[in-house]
Amino acid sequence: MITISILTLRNSVLASIADSRQVFSMVNEFLKQSGKPPLFNVHLVGFLGEVKLNDGLFSLHPDILLDESYTTDLIIIPSLSGDMVSATNLNIDYATWISKSYKNGAAVASLCTGAFLLAFSGLLKDKQCTTHWLYANEFRHFYPSVTLIDDRFITDQNGLYSSAGNNAYWNLLLHLVEKYAGREIAIHTAKYFVIDLDKNIQSPFIIFNGRKDHGDEAVLNAQAFIEQNYREKLTVDQIANQVHVTRRTFERRFKKATRNTVAEYIQRVKIEATKKQLEIGRKTISEIMLDVGYTDMQTFRDVFKKITGLTPNEYRNKYNKEIVL
Repeated sequence: MITISILTLRNSVLASIADSRQVFSMVNEFLKQSGKPPLFNVHLVGFLGEVKLNDGLFSLHPDILLDESYTTDLIIIPSLSGDMVSATNLNIDYATWISKSYKNGAAVASLCTGAFLLAFSGLLKDKQCTTHWLYANEFRHFYPSVTLIDDRFITDQNGLYSSAGNNAYWNLLLHLVEKYAGREIAIHTAKYFVIDLDKNIQSPFIIFNGRKDHGDEAVLNAQAFIEQNYREKLTVDQIANQVHVTRRTFERRFKKATRNTVAEYIQRVKIEATKKQLEIGRKTISEIMLDVGYTDMQTFRDVFKKITGLTPNEYRNKYNKEIVL
């Protein structure tokens, strides 16, 4: 039997805990229905006898209170809500236990923003992970030694797993089912929960807003200038002159503040404008390309696919009910 321990963290997202328990419990049912023994012992575990969530609306009661003698095969770190620094600090006692358990042979899976606690444990240093795209800049700021692959739905590296934003944790849970129980059971589970088994990118869901909580007035002015003039052929020298900063200093400050180079930022603003037109507009792709300041279709398509993971036409088909053929 494989012991799965789902942490009852403070500021956790209840759905991620309930869904995790249900998935592995249902796998046991599927196995029993096919005449096979159950595979998983699934427990809610924690340091506190009761954890209140959603301003006290819900209460979690772990099956097992953690102590030095408790061992497990797989730890599930649920999604966290609210401010990530505060949520991590509220659960700081778990970080040491997670690290120790991993070194004793347990695998660890973080769901969505649970990656912040996993990173705090130190286990992700010089490794890859993913998390909700909305928190990508914040994650990179606090954990620069971790390679954040924020366009991926899941990561799997040396017994450490992570999932992207919100419902992407379903794909990680199915990935774990396949790891432990095989492809056939994973497909059965995916069909039961009506989940697309092999989704692998969250790029089409990312909304680029640009990081603006950095306090650098010149960079903020540059961001506003780019967002107002992205249709034009902008140069770094032009933008630096606009905010009265030398080019070299401007490029350094812009990258530090926004986590993007100037060229990357311009591209992302253009592509975000493209996405909005593809979602609700009636213009052709060629017309949209010109609207956002591109003149070469191949370059436009390449940049769009690099950022979103889809071609412009695939993106339109995904989101626009009134598709222009």
